[in-house]
This record gives sequence, structure tokens and C-alpha cells, in this order.
Amino acid sequence: MVADPSPAYHGLAFYDTFGMYGYLMKLRAETLRDLGGCMSPFNAFLFLLGLETLPLRMERHVVNAVGVARFLKQHPAVERVRYAGLPESPYRPLVEKYLPRGGGAVFAFDVRGGREAGQRLIASLRLWSHLANVGDAKSLVIHPASTTHRQLSEQELIAAGISGGTIRLSVGIETLEDLLWDLERGLTASQVSDNTAHVNGHAGASEASPAGGDTRQFTPEGEVLA
Repeated sequence: MVADPSPAYHGLAFYDTFGMYGYLMKLRAETLRDLGGCMSPFNAFLFLLGLETLPLRMERHVVNAVGVARFLKQHPAVERVRYAGLPESPYRPLVEKYLPRGGGAVFAFDVRGGREAGQRLIASLRLWSHLANVGDAKSLVIHPASTTHRQLSEQELIAAGISGGTIRLSVGIETLEDLLWDLERGLTASQVSDNTAHVNGHAGASEASPAGGDTRQFTPEGEVLA
């Protein structure tokens, strides 16, 4: 099994490629990827410490996630929002049955323009952190087609429900208005072909407060005030 080609890495033979380090590379590339490492005692202590305030943080996570989902749903640069907490979601009955306090804070949406638009959106965000993990106190974003699922073919991506414009969010506990300001900036940039010129044109706003960029006001639910 160790010497056999790995289907997960397009037939890569670890021993043939890495020689005496083949087994270690296989452990790191496959086993560690799938199962994770052993938690140290101190990390376990920190993990348990965080559990004590998890209910308080989850309330804010869910409120922010609903606000972000509603904002995205009405945005012209967004094709589809897949959040089970929205009333029109096909999974809404399951949320009401199993998750009465909210549908969580991790979901995906599809930006118009496909893969290139998704990459431009990621490159233009400032507040959202471009990371592959989920469940952090800070808001995280990633473009699966070019990162976590980049090894899949187009047919495999479609089978997994991922398009070139799919963006995955893990909504944190920051101020909702700040999150929406940053997303508005990223979505606007995603629809501009020459992204470099667009971002440079907004350089001052990117480092300023949200009020220095998008001057619109949002409700706590993510709706735009007139």
C-alpha cells in the first residue's frame, strides 16, 4: 500500500519520488491531512478554555452569518447563496428541527464571473482572512476551486457542488457593518476585468475605516438602508 501510486495525488508514487523519505511524505500528505496531528496538553487546555464561552460566541456567529447571507442574496454580483439559515433554503426544515438556535456560520455563495472573478474577490478583501480552516473568531474566506479542491477536475468539482465562482465563508464575530463593507469592496472588484487598476483606485479606502470606502448603511440583518 505504501509503495502503490496515490489516487489522491494523481498517481504519485511516494517511494519512487522521495526515496527513503517516501513513507514520511505519505504520512504528511495523506494521513496527517485526513486525521490531523495529536493535540498537546497545553493545546487541549486552550481548547477546553474556549469551550466555556462558545455559546456566547455562537450567538454572534449566527447573527452575523444571517446578516451576511441576506446581504449577499440581494447583491447583483452574486448568483447563488447556499446558507441553510435562509427561509428559502431547501435545508431550512432541517435547521428548524436540529438547529433551532441558528444554521451556523459556515456557508458558500457563487460570485458571477466564474473562477477569475472568485480569485479577484479573494485578492481584494482586507478584513476577511484568506485561510482554509473554519470556526475561528475572525472571519475567514477561501476560493475552493483554486485552493482546497484544486486537485479536482472540472467534472469532479461539479459533482462536488463547486463552481469556479464558489466562495466559502466562515463568518466571525466582528462588527457586521465592517464585514459587509469588505465584502462589498471585494464583490465590486470581482466584476472588474482589470483588477489591478480597480484595487489601486481604492487603495486609500482599503486601509481606512469602512466609512472611508462604502458609505452605505446596513441594518443588523444585512439589508441596505435607503
